[in-house]
Amino acid sequence: MSSTPATNGAGLVSISTLLKRLSTAESARAVPPQEVAAALALIFENRISPVQFSLLLWALHTTNFDHQAAVLAECAASMRTAGAQADKAALQAIVKRKARQEGAYAGGLCDIVGTGGDGHNTFNISTTSSIVASALLVIAKHGNNSSTSLSGSADLLQHAPTPPVIAATTAGNISQIYDRTNYAFLYAREWHPGMKYGAAVRKEIPVRTIFNLLGPLANPLHDTGLVEARILGVARKDIGQNFADALQLSGAKKAMVVCGDENLDELSCAGPTHCWFIHSSDGSVDGSDPKTTITTMTLTPEDFGLPRHPLDEVHGGKGPAENAAILMRILRNEMPADDPVLQFVLLNTAALLTVSGICEADESNMGPGDDGKVVQERGPGGLRWKEGVRRAKWCIKSGSALKQWQGFVEVTNSLSSSLP
Repeated sequence: MSSTPATNGAGLVSISTLLKRLSTAESARAVPPQEVAAALALIFENRISPVQFSLLLWALHTTNFDHQAAVLAECAASMRTAGAQADKAALQAIVKRKARQEGAYAGGLCDIVGTGGDGHNTFNISTTSSIVASALLVIAKHGNNSSTSLSGSADLLQHAPTPPVIAATTAGNISQIYDRTNYAFLYAREWHPGMKYGAAVRKEIPVRTIFNLLGPLANPLHDTGLVEARILGVARKDIGQNFADALQLSGAKKAMVVCGDENLDELSCAGPTHCWFIHSSDGSVDGSDPKTTITTMTLTPEDFGLPRHPLDEVHGGKGPAENAAILMRILRNEMPADDPVLQFVLLNTAALLTVSGICEADESNMGPGDDGKVVQERGPGGLRWKEGVRRAKWCIKSGSALKQWQGFVEVTNSLSSSLP
């Protein structure tokens, strides 16, 4: 922060000066993003009073400062720094050893995540897509329990018929998990323990705050340099560019921010999706060029070779238990090929596979059940979206996605006995 904060006898830090500067949109424009991030970091150490914390969140909201790309990037970095830290060398070794390098995919970690808050209460698409994609990609799915929807990502997994112990996916255990499966769910409550200090205040604030936006940018493995590709869904079209800019500022080289035309934080199965694609400036898709650019484009289900489905056909169940049952039906290849929820999952899985670069391979050797017929056709952004769908279907039909899921369940249950 720009000046030394005052402390009181209880060890709390006063941010009164900052709050005064954030009191109006005009004066807030002169506040450095790093100063906001430093103030926000105080909550992770329980060093700010509930009153000043609530005023900070409210000021960021009312001045729209919490939507600025630099503020989002700096605050997300602060949140990651305060969280649990994995052994970078050990993680790099295991990811390198098992990396499936194919096409322009180098075998790094991938994530597909949304901000939530779109109000549509659709099925848990990004979580299911992350599991399906783990048949071909190494997944670091960041998620939490629901704060606004009927079923959050953690709620879904915890209600599976044989659930994983998601609390076992810790900084100390993450390498052991990747040794046995391509899939890991990074439970926000375990990786960002300092968030508990602000929980009560956040519940009292009647609007969405910056913390409702930071989760997708705060993947706890981001700073290992191993996160290669990601899809990030936002619930408002007017903040898509902000998030793309924030990802670019954070060093992302392969990513796509998406917002369905209905203000849906997924690729929409009902119509157009607005996209902000972060990729190498030289046009390559392998992330080798350190310079990146952002290309805006629109994707439709037809670009993936899929039909459209109204959103009221993809609500899934009424809660996490019913959604978990649907998840297992998908992984067991028990859903009809034309089921709207299945095709919604295929659409979003295909997007992650395509952005990862794996679809750039001109030959296909996924394994048993692969017909090897690479779909060469390119769509918006010059990418092979239909090849993504072909691969997503294989992930399910081959049983490979189910195998990765079962591996995650088994390894987390075996590690659960070591939890405190």
